Amino acid sequence: MSLDSIKKYGKIHMIGIGGVSMSGLAELLTDYNILVTGSDAKESENTTHLKKIGLNICIGSNKEMVKNADLIVYTAAIPKTDIEYCYAKELNKKMMERSEFLGLITKCFNECICISGTHGKTTTTSMISTCFLNASLDPTIEVGAYLKAIKGNNKTGHSEYFILEACEYVDSFLKFYPKTAIILNIDNDHLDYFKNIENIKKSFLNFTNNLNEFGTIIANIDDANIKEIIPKINHKIITYSIINENANYKASNIRFDNYGYPTFDCIKDKEYYESFTLNVYGTHNILNALATIATCDLYNIEKKIIKESLKNFTGANRRFEKIGEYKGIPVFDDYAHHPTEIETTLKCSKDIPHNKTWAIFEPHTYSRTKDHLEEFSKVLKQFDNIILTDIYAARETNTYNISSIDIMNLIKRENANCLYLNDYEKIINYIKENAKIGDIIITIGAGTINKIGYELINDKNV
Repeated sequence: MSLDSIKKYGKIHMIGIGGVSMSGLAELLTDYNILVTGSDAKESENTTHLKKIGLNICIGSNKEMVKNADLIVYTAAIPKTDIEYCYAKELNKKMMERSEFLGLITKCFNECICISGTHGKTTTTSMISTCFLNASLDPTIEVGAYLKAIKGNNKTGHSEYFILEACEYVDSFLKFYPKTAIILNIDNDHLDYFKNIENIKKSFLNFTNNLNEFGTIIANIDDANIKEIIPKINHKIITYSIINENANYKASNIRFDNYGYPTFDCIKDKEYYESFTLNVYGTHNILNALATIATCDLYNIEKKIIKESLKNFTGANRRFEKIGEYKGIPVFDDYAHHPTEIETTLKCSKDIPHNKTWAIFEPHTYSRTKDHLEEFSKVLKQFDNIILTDIYAARETNTYNISSIDIMNLIKRENANCLYLNDYEKIINYIKENAKIGDIIITIGAGTINKIGYELINDKNV
């Protein structure tokens, strides 16, 4: 396919345009000189930004926009009872779910690089994108968070390279057609859709089948679920690891400086390749860096560019990001919303010298909270102080009879320093009264919990 096959749609209306992926896609289409309109249930930073760059955005429903469009693109989160969705069906409009349409775009690039995995997609996509930008390869980029290097979550390039974060939820990534696919990890998540880990592994295996015969898989063989599906993959495989000596790319001689930042030697096919220093926390980011190194080396990017790019990379937005300080107390924000991700957040916090941790957690979706109730309590209890607030519903209603109090009750069996507060202002006031110099504060969750951190660091009364 060529981009001309996309440009034939003169007017595209996007339902749910405020989502991270949808808003980025809208900008990409605008750069292709396609007229884009959009609607969303509520105002957001993304809808505000799209309005600023000239897009006609409706908060609520607008049948006229649907009527005038050549194609309707909708997010998977839109219910089939949505007014615009139903009207488009009534008019017999051409319609595509976001991932299906994005999949058509992946077919337009000879070198589409998809970054998949249950955790770490955004950070690794950002790392790889930074390296390709610094190598002057002018890639097109779609990433799930704000990336400083492109001042947004997307960039329209003018080359054959398309770097794309590929999400597994509702099998979205099965609509994509990469030349290179990175698999970071496979974990138990989105069980409201997948039901069990076996179905998740099957989905990732199916994803590898979308590569053409010349495609390459780059895989983390420290992950047991990835190791299990590797024998079934019918493509060239490049492996990376921290613990496996037989990996194509292995990190060794790992050390951390006084600030918690790692340096490691990369061994390629059992020979020294290069030493790398990161400006992000955690062992998990060494694995993300290895995936980046393997990808960039595959595309013949010079070592010195990879090395400097990784050294200067300070992290993706909301990925254990230090956003400031409150009265000298460091405040971090992390998008973690799965127990494995929170375990990583905990490990990162341990790499930073401190007295006590203050973990402020907003669970994300009722189904995930119900499915991982025990796991959430096991990891959260390891923080010194835990504050829980209401579950962020996202796309769901509470048909699960679950609340944050259920997590609190489990935590309190082993850590009494846990409480539930149902209001952001109450949490802010509690932190102000109890956090001390030498502590660290971490807001955790994929919803709007980061507002608490910004309220603290922007407190005019400090």
